[in-house]
Amino acid sequence: MILYLIKRIFYAVPTLAGVAILVFFMLRVAPGDIVELKLRGDGGLVTEEQVTAERKRLGLDKPLYAQFADWMTGLATLDLGKSMWTDLPVKDEIATRLGLTLEVAVLSSLLAITISLPLGIAAALNKNRFTDHLIRLITITGLAAPSFWIGMIIILLLLQAFSWLPPITYTPITADPAANLSQLIWPAAAIAFRYSAVLTRIVRSSLIEVMQAGFIRTARAKGVPERVVIRLHALRNALLPFITVLGLEFAFLIGGLVVTEQVFNLNGVGRLFVQAVTHNDYTLTQGIVMAIAAIFILTNLAVDILYAVFDPRIRYGVSR
Repeated sequence: MILYLIKRIFYAVPTLAGVAILVFFMLRVAPGDIVELKLRGDGGLVTEEQVTAERKRLGLDKPLYAQFADWMTGLATLDLGKSMWTDLPVKDEIATRLGLTLEVAVLSSLLAITISLPLGIAAALNKNRFTDHLIRLITITGLAAPSFWIGMIIILLLLQAFSWLPPITYTPITADPAANLSQLIWPAAAIAFRYSAVLTRIVRSSLIEVMQAGFIRTARAKGVPERVVIRLHALRNALLPFITVLGLEFAFLIGGLVVTEQVFNLNGVGRLFVQAVTHNDYTLTQGIVMAIAAIFILTNLAVDILYAVFDPRIRYGVSR
């Protein structure tokens, strides 16, 4: 396992390098000029000398290969540079938003797991019965309803019942855990509604398939109690697709909560990403993409480790 982890970390380096190359050159061929937008976007009267000076200050007057060399050199030392729009360090800009987004993603994942596992098991064990049809109807609703729309419904219900509106400022969990949870539990619940619908259907279909396997029939023939057959034999094997989708959905949430963050007035990574792209802020956009790519790689690594935990047949040895 240790050798496998070292190998995966080693493979992550060329993956991140490829992402860095792609995002750098794709941003450069995209239309738009941050200097023009920054100085003349609101109708400001600036001279060509001022535009040229700003372009030189940002390093945009250098040849493309020189800009790329500066970017890769900084990336090798974990220096993501400064935002071209705010002139603040990119690492600081991302760090202030990443904690909020990660907390929402973790909360929604915990809620989705809590909801999807019992629903998926109940649907699989009652295949084609009323319980199964009801759960499948709920999951179809969850798949059809966007998270931001569910969030708007939650806000309207809370406004009518408790006169509650999303706070203007974010309260960190270290400052006031109760206030932090009361603020983030609702966007997490809105996200978890769709999230759990996907996971419930995965658990149902996977568990139905496993329950028809030969080793399940053998366990029953040996007189193993049904709850033991389900919990120790069937469920552990059925959880592998569940873990895969859970990891993919979690990684997606890091950069895919733009509209939900807007609905609940959360200043997370999704909103920062939209602002960076809107402003043609090359360095900030590159930094966010690299951070999301790193989280995807770490999530996939965690999923691989969980495979071995839930299925003893999986071993990551040197031969692999």
